[in-house]
Amino acid sequence: MSEATSFDIRKILNALPHRYPLLLVDRVERLTKGESIHAIKAVSFNEQFFQGHFPGRPIMPGVLQIEAMAQAAAILGIETLELAGTGKLVYFMGIENAKFRAPVEPGCLLDMHVEFVQKRSRVYKFKGTASVNGKTTSEVEFTAMIADPPAD
Repeated sequence: MSEATSFDIRKILNALPHRYPLLLVDRVERLTKGESIHAIKAVSFNEQFFQGHFPGRPIMPGVLQIEAMAQAAAILGIETLELAGTGKLVYFMGIENAKFRAPVEPGCLLDMHVEFVQKRSRVYKFKGTASVNGKTTSEVEFTAMIADPPAD
């Protein structure tokens, strides 16, 4: 079993190509290579999506919760394979069993727990759960692959 580690934003930026406004992981509380990750998204009222979703009742879109879990999974995969800083990208291949359980509003800390379900060379299956204060907000299973970035 690998030792669990935590990441600050600098290490997250080294692992992911995402940047503002689509970087949806602010901190990694615990990453165990080859197994799982616990990441945090601090949901701020200043997020661009709150301008239109919904005025007067801001709610983080469920698809962005899934994207946040996918970014956490990408960090897990990149770190497990020791590919940070190589420019490799993690692409969605499929999303299954997505369920949205409760709204996520500004001021929340979105806890994301993602684990490997299956690993095959460059294709990986993950299971993720997002929650706020212990209450599940969304859950999903998804498949992703690690690949080289497109040629210029």
